Amino acid sequence: MKILGIETSCDETAVCIIETKESNNGATLTVLGNQLYSQIELHRQYGGVFPMMAKREHAKNLIPLFEKCLKEAGLIKLKDKSQKSKEEENLKLQILRTILEREGELFDELKKLLETIEKPNIDAIAVTNGPGLEPALWVGVTFAKALGEAWNVPIIPTNHMEGHILAATLEKVESSKYQVESINSSNLQSTDHNLPSTKYKLQNIIYPAIALLISGGHTQLVLIKSSLNYEIVGSTCDDAVGEAYDKVARMLGLPYPGGPQISKYADEWKKKNITKQTFKFPRPMIHSKDLNFSFSGLKTSVLYTLKEIKEITPEMKQEISYEFQNAVIDVIASKTKEALIKYSGQSLIVGGGVIANKDIRITLEKLANELGVEFLIPEISASTDNALMIAVAGYINIIAGKKSSKDFKATGNLSLL
Repeated sequence: MKILGIETSCDETAVCIIETKESNNGATLTVLGNQLYSQIELHRQYGGVFPMMAKREHAKNLIPLFEKCLKEAGLIKLKDKSQKSKEEENLKLQILRTILEREGELFDELKKLLETIEKPNIDAIAVTNGPGLEPALWVGVTFAKALGEAWNVPIIPTNHMEGHILAATLEKVESSKYQVESINSSNLQSTDHNLPSTKYKLQNIIYPAIALLISGGHTQLVLIKSSLNYEIVGSTCDDAVGEAYDKVARMLGLPYPGGPQISKYADEWKKKNITKQTFKFPRPMIHSKDLNFSFSGLKTSVLYTLKEIKEITPEMKQEISYEFQNAVIDVIASKTKEALIKYSGQSLIVGGGVIANKDIRITLEKLANELGVEFLIPEISASTDNALMIAVAGYINIIAGKKSSKDFKATGNLSLL
């Protein structure tokens, strides 16, 4: 089965094509094509993601990325224009124009592509329909609906957070390198990246499992009782972890996105091996009787600390970053441990863009080992928003019996439940 994944929930435009195979030893999948366009440089001037700019960039770049992905997968075949009547093609275009009525540029580019290539050998389309920035989500959703209509391919609406969970089940089974073009500038200039493997197997999750989802927009603890059976048992009362990183980075005069910058400064301070501690920040809700999080107070504590400093030095920025990150890690680890114990978790699954942070990864792996539970975490390349995780989630939902749908919409606050 070949599945096309489409992801446009925030500031990453991504498409991926996977091929899945089942055997007595379980399911394996091969990445045939994988393309990503990052808008970070465009949004950096705003200190965060500007929704309407994200929407425009998705609409502008989806077709070029999709065509590159098809070529990479070897699925491009030029069309024999004599195969269909003009009347049939015009009727189809009218339907597509209606679907993409708010995305004129996207319709024009899709029309050109459909006029030149045959329907590729794709069995299903998985597309993120939430959660995320609704204007950005709609671009991917309408694009998927148009492709599904044009090529008569079933569409599986897919939850972004479920994608992060299921990406953690990917385990490489080949050590060969796989070259992926990561498109990271507005004129679609590309740089090559090597993924660790072209082929993965899907690991079995031992239930009950606890999933920790930490990203720019989410901080959640999810109880997974069985496959695709979710219950949110803890969430943030205010800022998400990634949001707190970005806000503290901004206070320190560091560029967006803040997570990598804070992590870099924290590493620099740690290498100095200085035992004297100048700054001490709170660990909000670490002793609360629930599994919820709060990072607003931690952020405010950093703000008040900075207001008392007349002139902040690079060394101060490093120590503040180090102490802030330690506070975040302490809270996350404590709450995750409580959840695993309370619900007798047999697996710890970690997902979301913030888990690209190596100190968080190391801490959570140590926690899993301490409790003797299975630890599932995606490779760094699959940690941030990507279309591979959406294709994988689409596949898992298909084999679980989820039906194709045309009557779905982009939902910014879509829940896992």
